[in-house]
Amino acid sequence: MAYAATAGGVNIAAPAAPGVLALQRAMVWLVGASGAIVFIEPSPYEIVTLLATVTFFATGLRLRLALMPLILMLVLLNVGYTISTIPLFEQPEVVSWIATSWYMAVTVVFFAMVTSEDTAARLDMLRRGLVVGAMIASLSAVAGYFHLVPGADDLLTLYGRARGTFKDPNVLGAFLILPALFALQSVVSDKLAKAFRNVFAFGIMSLAILLAFSRAAWGGLVLTAAFMLALMVLTSRTNAQRSRIVVMAIVAAVLGIALIAVLLSFDSTAEMFKQRASFDQSYDEGRFGRFGRHILGAEMALDLPFGIGPLQFHRFFPEDTHNSYLNAFMSGGWLSGMCYPALVFTTVIMGIRHIFVRVPWQRAYLAVFSAFVGTVGESFVIDTDHWRHFWMMLGAMWGMIAAAQIYKTRAGDEASSI
Repeated sequence: MAYAATAGGVNIAAPAAPGVLALQRAMVWLVGASGAIVFIEPSPYEIVTLLATVTFFATGLRLRLALMPLILMLVLLNVGYTISTIPLFEQPEVVSWIATSWYMAVTVVFFAMVTSEDTAARLDMLRRGLVVGAMIASLSAVAGYFHLVPGADDLLTLYGRARGTFKDPNVLGAFLILPALFALQSVVSDKLAKAFRNVFAFGIMSLAILLAFSRAAWGGLVLTAAFMLALMVLTSRTNAQRSRIVVMAIVAAVLGIALIAVLLSFDSTAEMFKQRASFDQSYDEGRFGRFGRHILGAEMALDLPFGIGPLQFHRFFPEDTHNSYLNAFMSGGWLSGMCYPALVFTTVIMGIRHIFVRVPWQRAYLAVFSAFVGTVGESFVIDTDHWRHFWMMLGAMWGMIAAAQIYKTRAGDEASSI
């Protein structure tokens, strides 16, 4: 665990003793693994993240200048939320929402600081932890859906949909996408033994996503996987690597279609699949349907510089916004409404600019970036504001970008000194 993360002669490990590095990396692994257990509050993720934060600050954690724009946008975003909450402080659920929002902002900065140094090693531990956590969540979801755990159906399923260790099947599906991408990367690029293990992991995660019956997660997995594989082909160093990625991607697609065919042979699964795959859901259509609410809410937001406050949208419309960008305007007024998309799309633009930067953690970067872009798109049709894994990816993106700038500078300095 305490290996030095070096590449091309450029040392990018944190300046700490091996024992301290091992402890820090172990905490990163634990945070990733605990992210899949969130059906109780406070969840293990909150507790472990707090413990990791204390550990890192006690053993050494640096705030880099490149992260200051991130901090500024997060502070302004939550200031807008807080101002709009002032008339609603008597509502405990609103106060809890604001506290959670500030907490999420702190975790973003924490992950950005953590991944900005010792980057390759810490990302590898985060990847390992996320895959372990995802397997726990996936196996729980599959077991619950097929009634393999007596008396646990109500805990592991919701309305006939698998939810595993999550409260909501939609969030389960969304969370599993990044670990599934990590597993898929191993399938198409690692040696046979490791690739085979990850075939099993990717299959279980894909099955759990399918049984969650989340249309956004279905599309998210397919689109982000295709996007990531395309980036891997474009950034591969040899034709042999490119060929293997293409061949293994085709094999994975064929196996995925076969898995769906087998599941559809069960009547109950086929009926739920048919119901969820339909694009004419009642809550999507009509003047006050999902997309109708988006239009009406946007018109309403133009006349409300301070918004209506968090968790108030359902008082004016039949359901919540199901659009994170609109929710930022409604919950925090114009300040939050401008800062949220600025934060998200600034990260996407910077992320695109670093796709082809040759760094030791490039493979992990492509997976995180692909999953992050998928969630950014999903935010147009669902509320992702308090998804823990979304803010984790946002922080990791900024940390990796800051680390890439440092890596390029050091590599250039060492090259010029030769």
